[in-house]
Amino acid sequence: MSLPRPPAMSDVAAVAGVSHQTVSRVLNGHPSVRPETRQRVLDAIAELGYRRNTAARALVTRRTDTIGVVTSGSALFGPTSTLIAVEGAARDAGLYVSVATVARWEAEGMRQVLEHFMAQGVEGVVVIAAHDEAVEAVRAFDAPVPVVMVGPKDVPGERVHTVAVDQYAGARLATRHLVELGHRDVVHLSGPEDWLDARSRVRGWRDEMASAGLDVREPVRGDWSAGRGYAVGRELVREDLPTAVFAANDQLALGLLRAFAEAEVSVPGDVSVVGFDDVDGSAHFFPPLTTVRQEFGALGRRCLELLLAAIGGADDGAPDLIPPRLVVRASSGPPRG
Repeated sequence: MSLPRPPAMSDVAAVAGVSHQTVSRVLNGHPSVRPETRQRVLDAIAELGYRRNTAARALVTRRTDTIGVVTSGSALFGPTSTLIAVEGAARDAGLYVSVATVARWEAEGMRQVLEHFMAQGVEGVVVIAAHDEAVEAVRAFDAPVPVVMVGPKDVPGERVHTVAVDQYAGARLATRHLVELGHRDVVHLSGPEDWLDARSRVRGWRDEMASAGLDVREPVRGDWSAGRGYAVGRELVREDLPTAVFAANDQLALGLLRAFAEAEVSVPGDVSVVGFDDVDGSAHFFPPLTTVRQEFGALGRRCLELLLAAIGGADDGAPDLIPPRLVVRASSGPPRG
């Protein structure tokens, strides 16, 4: 069937032999429609190539079913995986996602992005960023819609809610694993100091060592790159090799493994290595990497649950923390002797 104009809902109803209201119920996922009727409507939609007019629907319902997501556009595993998880959870909830990336987390740039989202009529905003500049930028903007920030434990403001993977608990898991294997000298290669996740992992490592009654060296300052891990690995080989290193992410751990291999330092015979993230491929590092897995799927789902509850006016006021999980592989073992 061809029409001289874009097909309307009334055309779908006519082809399917149902009422306009029934078509609306099918489009909105209403449970009261019989399966055979739903299928007739879906077949008619496919035949006509019908597309819902979301702008017109928004005028009637005052809802756009759209949320905004702000991210740095980083290629780092954590932010990218979080974005994918949030977008997937939004799609499962029947929501559209408008994504904006910011190169620099400044108050003015955040204001422009959020005002752009307001012009689109978004019903809520998710901010994916886990460092100090992002937190300050969000604090500086009084958003008229609920905001869920992925990363910090808390951000002051009635309309800002937070959800995160429990980085502190993950660091304690990694450190406890090494301590229980018998290691007494566990060095931590940290991430950048201005990242919330990096600081939480330092605290977790330090507190777990303290709870075991063990002295700690100062953490070795790093970034998130394999190159930095490689440089630190070479320094440790030359100067004072510990029996174990807990790296703040898997890329740092990858660099360590290369440096140790080049120096013919056995992993885990001479030194154990544990990472954080469980990136794709970490099971195929040499040796396969023991690491802490962040449950990004659960993070994305909880983020959307929190945002939808806030849009609906519900809020328990408590930050949400998603528990991580230790994945034990061949890069960790008991110290020699």
